[in-house]
Amino acid sequence: MSDGELQGRVIDELFWDPKVHAAEIAVFADGGTVTLRGTVGSFREKREARRAAERVHGVKSVTNELTVHLLTEGRRKDAEIRGDVLQAMALDSFVPSSIDARVVDGWVTLTGTADKQYQREEAEFVAGNVLGVAGVDDQVELRHPEPSADDVKHSIEKALKRNASVDADALSVDTHGGTVAVTGSVASWAEHDAAIAAAWAAPGVTDVEDHIVVGS
Repeated sequence: MSDGELQGRVIDELFWDPKVHAAEIAVFADGGTVTLRGTVGSFREKREARRAAERVHGVKSVTNELTVHLLTEGRRKDAEIRGDVLQAMALDSFVPSSIDARVVDGWVTLTGTADKQYQREEAEFVAGNVLGVAGVDDQVELRHPEPSADDVKHSIEKALKRNASVDADALSVDTHGGTVAVTGSVASWAEHDAAIAAAWAAPGVTDVEDHIVVGS
């Protein structure tokens, strides 16, 4: 697929997604790497634009350079934003009470601890959906015993039995302390996400280094 064809497909996907104002986004493609530039009205829209681009077949990586510019009606005081973020997290059973938030100029910084990566991801997702948020910096730490490579490999293999789209033999796993490095190649971003999610699910993982190549 040529860069022009890939660029056109990503543009079409952005226009198809009702959560994204595609007319405000410029798309550039270079050898499978897609760059998004322009201005969007919320942090959530910036996140959704990246997801839309990643759905397109042939996209190997996405560089999201979109700038969040809150419209007048979306601008709110930091204290109000923080209150809504804390309330939203409190109402979500997946987010532990050990996670806190502070807000400066619309940017939310999440701090505290969590037991599982999905809890940290949920907190970031919830915070990013609050009106007036310009960005989210996730500094939540995971508290776990150190994992072993066998534990992580076993976790991935179990996940792959539930998701036949990923070939476990194409991936290798190395661990150092609580950090896991996953290396190899997959055919799509869906396969990539399944493998990374499986690595995070292993006991003791506090960080995942993603060295998976998409589309090779």
